[in-house]
Amino acid sequence: MLTPRVLLTAFAAALLLAPGPLAAQEPDIDENQVVARVDGEDILMIEVLKLAANLPPQYQNQFGQIYPLLVRRVVDFRLAGKAGRADGLGEDEEVKARIAEAEDRAIREVYLERKIEARVTDDAIRQAYAKFLEENPPKSEQQASHILLKTEEEAREVIVKLNDGAEFAELAKESSTGPSAAQGGDLGYFTADQMVPEFSTAAAGLQPGEHSKEPTQTQFGWHVIKVVDRREVAQPAFAEMESQLREDMSRDAVEAILGDLRDGADVEILPAGEAAPGAPETTQ
Repeated sequence: MLTPRVLLTAFAAALLLAPGPLAAQEPDIDENQVVARVDGEDILMIEVLKLAANLPPQYQNQFGQIYPLLVRRVVDFRLAGKAGRADGLGEDEEVKARIAEAEDRAIREVYLERKIEARVTDDAIRQAYAKFLEENPPKSEQQASHILLKTEEEAREVIVKLNDGAEFAELAKESSTGPSAAQGGDLGYFTADQMVPEFSTAAAGLQPGEHSKEPTQTQFGWHVIKVVDRREVAQPAFAEMESQLREDMSRDAVEAILGDLRDGADVEILPAGEAAPGAPETTQ
């Protein structure tokens, strides 16, 4: 059985054989423009646009080049539909079943879309953004370097060298056992929650340009830390979050709507063994 998707896939393959390039698309399109006639019946631009919208993106981006082929295919579809009606398929049981299925799909989609639109309003998104800012206040992040050593004694020896004027980065390259040794111990910028608590607490007690006077022990070993810089992380702007907020709220709205429908209905879900012939038996 050929589905609409199969027909469109075949059509997309045919486009590879289309001559090109052809006339470019006009920037302003009138959806009600008559683009062809079949036995005196008008075919409008909107039908061509709907067909194009179902094609892969690489073809949609070449609308100007494939426009004549799109029009011809809409004409072909109209002719096939008229021929089917002439054969009496308007009363065919398979056609009626497909129409009913398409009707059910359209009804549920429009129902959910309208319910979502009623809940996920611009004002609701603004409120969600304000709540996000309240729950996620600006964070401070710092840039730090460290020298990781195996023993406390080794760490204290490094601190003595630093107190005597040794370069932190050079000591890190020479002595650190951590993966950042090759970068002079530089860890880049990080927030407190990105490091183990002992390290974050020790770094928070240092001013930019200052190195630790006492070594800090963590599960990785003994650290000598130098804070290079400290700055505030700006909260994301509304424009940066609007799309994600709308998506998250729409998903939550769908779950809430469907949950309410389930709660208000008499739903019985049968065990797998009873649901269908040949279904696998459930095991305890």
